[in-house]
Amino acid sequence: MTCKLFVLVLLINISAILFAQKKVINDYSKVDKLALAIPDSLTKTTLEISKYFRDNFTSEKYKARAIFIWTASNIQYDLENMFAINFYEKEEEKIEKILKNRKGICSNYAALFNELCHKLQIKSYVVTGYTKQNGFADYIPHAWCIAEIDSTWLVFDPTWGSGYVSNNKFVKKINNDYFASKPENIIKSHMPFDYMWQCLNYPITNQEFYEGKISQNKSKPFFNFNDSIKKYEKQSNIERLNATAYRIEKNGLKNSMLFDRLRQIKSDLEYENETKKLTIFNSAITDYNEGVNEFNEFIDYKNKQFTPMRSDKEIQEMIDNAKNKLYASKARFHLIENPGPNLKTPIAQNLNGLEKIIQQVSEQEDWLSKYFSKGKAGRKQMFYDKVTWYGIPITK
Repeated sequence: MTCKLFVLVLLINISAILFAQKKVINDYSKVDKLALAIPDSLTKTTLEISKYFRDNFTSEKYKARAIFIWTASNIQYDLENMFAINFYEKEEEKIEKILKNRKGICSNYAALFNELCHKLQIKSYVVTGYTKQNGFADYIPHAWCIAEIDSTWLVFDPTWGSGYVSNNKFVKKINNDYFASKPENIIKSHMPFDYMWQCLNYPITNQEFYEGKISQNKSKPFFNFNDSIKKYEKQSNIERLNATAYRIEKNGLKNSMLFDRLRQIKSDLEYENETKKLTIFNSAITDYNEGVNEFNEFIDYKNKQFTPMRSDKEIQEMIDNAKNKLYASKARFHLIENPGPNLKTPIAQNLNGLEKIIQQVSEQEDWLSKYFSKGKAGRKQMFYDKVTWYGIPITK
């Protein structure tokens, strides 16, 4: 009995000390009160919510706090659909659902937090991964956010910050441990699929996460996550997917969630690559058609013996424009690497047609070069193939 009492008293004392320390560091009571005072009529869209927060808070940390406390306080966890995380659902659909129903799963919470950050000019990203509770890694994926507050990347999990599940029921209780958490602390429970989003210079592997080895091991190669994020921001979607797939594989495929995520990314990559090829193909066809049309305009103008009159420069530009379009088309077709069966034959056919018309353009360029070298009479004569013995010219 004495031992139990001692432990209880000790825990109470420690809790009181920690609470007092935390209150000094993180006293957001005024921010919370003002954020939660937003009229319900202004909470139908992220535009209205963000305007209220912008009008009432100036600093990034206060805006982020307002977003977190409002989201965590006003959204209920949708326990019935906790397994229904959909990586392909559009962000606007996730946000629309959560604002309309005031209920959602982690992906909805994260999407809402992220969108409000963006509308308040706070750089933020949704992070997907998996978690660990009570020493055991979970078997369903999770979503949370990172945001750059005063040039420092911090972690926000409005889902875990809103409460917890007990006896198959959601218990609403704000947990500030998941507000503006330092990356080195949150890594104890939150493991991103892509280690870049750990926001650590010495990322831990999935194996280390399972084993609880989450301290920063500086014997590892230094990883500049800040530079990596900046590079990510400038990359195309295909480049991002390739880099993400590389990092996921490099960090170890420890569980089925990682395998599933990697498979989804590679599927997205395949789709993006095929879409890119089709886009290039369509652009090549457009250039081809425009080049043919411009060449036909030149031939039509030539057949009219270059009337009405244009300058030599303007005439040269007509055939140059046609030639440039045709060569641009040819270059685009050659950009398409490893085309699938649906594109391989059309590409070959179009390239064959291009070679023929480019040859015709070349012949006309030679003719035009001779035409420009002659005087008025010589130029006129070039429009005729031969003359009859009666002296009547026969045009082409």
